[in-house]
Amino acid sequence: MECNVPTDIVFSFSGLALRGGLKGPHADGWGLALYQGKAVRTFLEPCAAANSPLATFVRENPIKTLLAIAHVRKKTRGRVALENTHPFVRELWGRHMVFAHNGTVRGVRKHPIGRFRPVGDTDSEYAFCVLLHLLERAFPKGYPRSQRALWTKIAELGGRLGRDGTFNFLLGDGRHLFARCATKLSYIIRKAPFRAATLADDDLCVDFSEVTTPTDCVAVIATQPLTRDEVWVQGTPGEMWVFRNGKLQSTLASR
Repeated sequence: MECNVPTDIVFSFSGLALRGGLKGPHADGWGLALYQGKAVRTFLEPCAAANSPLATFVRENPIKTLLAIAHVRKKTRGRVALENTHPFVRELWGRHMVFAHNGTVRGVRKHPIGRFRPVGDTDSEYAFCVLLHLLERAFPKGYPRSQRALWTKIAELGGRLGRDGTFNFLLGDGRHLFARCATKLSYIIRKAPFRAATLADDDLCVDFSEVTTPTDCVAVIATQPLTRDEVWVQGTPGEMWVFRNGKLQSTLASR
């Protein structure tokens, strides 16, 4: 989720958590990263989100944020363990970078990772380290002044690493949310006039007109649509979206 005003992720996270072992097979861990400026607070557990007391606590004690990344894991590489639970967090340019991946990148370990080191043994975390190393090499003086240069480089690197396998990912830097589609990805932007929405996997419904202002913009990105009565935009494999201030800023080729 990426938005222009601090917003809680309770509704979307409730739908995602159901897919973590109840309405879906992703029962091998869950995580949530919530930005506050350049830093994130994270919640991680190597168990199913659908029956996690911690996930329930997060839903019942909402924290507002401008940018959140959540993940429910179905393991393909790496055992079920805390260190293998997404999203992963690293420092680059004096800010937290957050990464979540869906898929398998089989040939990623042929790439150098520089100063970045994986804690676990997943291809996902290794790919994140590769991505950060290449970004640091591309912009050695710090966070790039040109937003467009950063967007283009991430899209380029996503395409390069994507040749090694399936590289659906979400990447946050505290200012932007980058979402690369390798197989399937969807997004919706909620803005005025707001209406009610119902989760796809439950009967939970929220009337957003009662909890928003006319200037609010909230972008929600998911592998599959989280609601049954809203129109989601479907991603095209080999493209990357860039979101900021609750809006889609750019769609870039990432092949």
